[in-house]
Amino acid sequence: MHRSIARAGTLALSLALSGGAGAQTPHEGEPPEQLGEVNFQVSCTPDAQRTFNRAMALFHSFWFDPAKQAFATVLEQDPTCAMAHWGIAIMSMGNPLAWPPSPQALQAGANAWSLAQQLGAGSERENAYIDALGVFFKDWQSTEHRPRALALEQAMGEVAARYPQDVEAQILHALLLNATAQPTDKTYANQLKAAGILEPLYRQYPNHPGIAHYLIHTFDYTSLAERGMPYARAYADIAPSVPHVQHMPSHIFSRVGDWPAMVESNLASYQAARHELQATTLDIGTYDALHALDYLVFGHLQQAQHQAAKQRVDEVAAIHKVNVENFVAAYAFAAIPARYALERGQWQEAAALQLSPADLAWDKFPQAEAILVFARGLGAARSGNPGAARADVERLQALQTAMRQNNLGYWADQAEFQIRAVNAWIAQAENRPDDALRLMREAADLEEASDKHPVTPGNVVPSRELLAELLVVQKQPAEAFAEFERSLQRDPNRLRATKGAMEAAKAAGNAEAARRYEQKVAVLTAAGDAQRAE
Repeated sequence: MHRSIARAGTLALSLALSGGAGAQTPHEGEPPEQLGEVNFQVSCTPDAQRTFNRAMALFHSFWFDPAKQAFATVLEQDPTCAMAHWGIAIMSMGNPLAWPPSPQALQAGANAWSLAQQLGAGSERENAYIDALGVFFKDWQSTEHRPRALALEQAMGEVAARYPQDVEAQILHALLLNATAQPTDKTYANQLKAAGILEPLYRQYPNHPGIAHYLIHTFDYTSLAERGMPYARAYADIAPSVPHVQHMPSHIFSRVGDWPAMVESNLASYQAARHELQATTLDIGTYDALHALDYLVFGHLQQAQHQAAKQRVDEVAAIHKVNVENFVAAYAFAAIPARYALERGQWQEAAALQLSPADLAWDKFPQAEAILVFARGLGAARSGNPGAARADVERLQALQTAMRQNNLGYWADQAEFQIRAVNAWIAQAENRPDDALRLMREAADLEEASDKHPVTPGNVVPSRELLAELLVVQKQPAEAFAEFERSLQRDPNRLRATKGAMEAAKAAGNAEAARRYEQKVAVLTAAGDAQRAE
């Protein structure tokens, strides 16, 4: 598997853009473009049809800017191709799994959709696609995101039912089932419904990029992750020309705690994304590069590879401008330095964290800023400065209000357990141990009722792990050991929790468990570059 990822990474570094998706002619000396195989029939000229297939292959692997350019080329080849406007509309909105889109993106998408509707397509089936997308843009200025997203999922489901042989309709419906899944639904009803659509299609169309991609997202949950392993292994070879494709397997690797594979996957993605950039762009602040860096730093830290992680942290800190401001980039800017401080237990370092780049439009991304403010507040409380931690709690509360005003309900809920966790450690610093435990248990239960967002390899620190560490501080090692084990069920192979379980077992006199976890720590840190007590 690792050789496969490395081979895909080598291809991606060339950024040769191929295959059955309507290939672009490679430059001399470059291998042919490999994007997988997509056959989305539209009523356009033959040249436009080939380019449309290529544009959809790019979309299915979330390579958004090249996809937008490809749909624009379709219109150059055939100005009457209404589905090209439909494609531009869905491109304008970005990653459905990171919705809601910004007002600017919604306006651009609505404009493109309006052009598609006015032009009209050459078949009832294509017009059904256009009509389905229209429900998402209906009253978008005055209607909240989730009702419109649910309406789009239902409308696309109706298109899929009306045209059961239309593979693309089935795939897009499955994507929307994942996009509208509730993180609090532990039955995984939407995800399992999506799997029921996609897994049979994968057997028929194993080289389709969207099927493998969306199956990885479908199974991006600890209890489902093993089902996603075959698709994680396959995807990097389906569309190796795309940086995001090199990254995607790590969604599954992070769930099962395979840190070497996660690092290798994201290193290939990051290198490909850096190579993608031209001199006219500003630094390396792209969706693909920063997203991969967050996962890369996380994977390094789980193996005690602190020097490797620090190299990436420094690269991020050196970025002062980005070529596109988006939530994924903002999240990475906040999470990467927060992870580096918290995973190493450097509380004073965490307490000194500042938003960077300073001139990023952070007010657009309160859910990203909250990650750093949470880490800073936790660092302040745990380094003996509850006053500074209270100021960060106040900032978290203000950010939570902004999230609710911007219909970011999931992230507002995340802020709630962040606030309680910081308040718990403030209580501990003020010698209120009962209050500390109560608040920390509330935070852990709230987090467990939800799930991580696809933008992240994992929370910068799990609340259950923090609860276990609080019990250690309060000299309750047996109870701490039980909480470390429970945390590791949700977030397997996390180094800090594994090390914590080892030390708690020793303190509780549980020699067998201590030996078992000592062996796990040794395996996790075998390739480490940090001097650690273990």
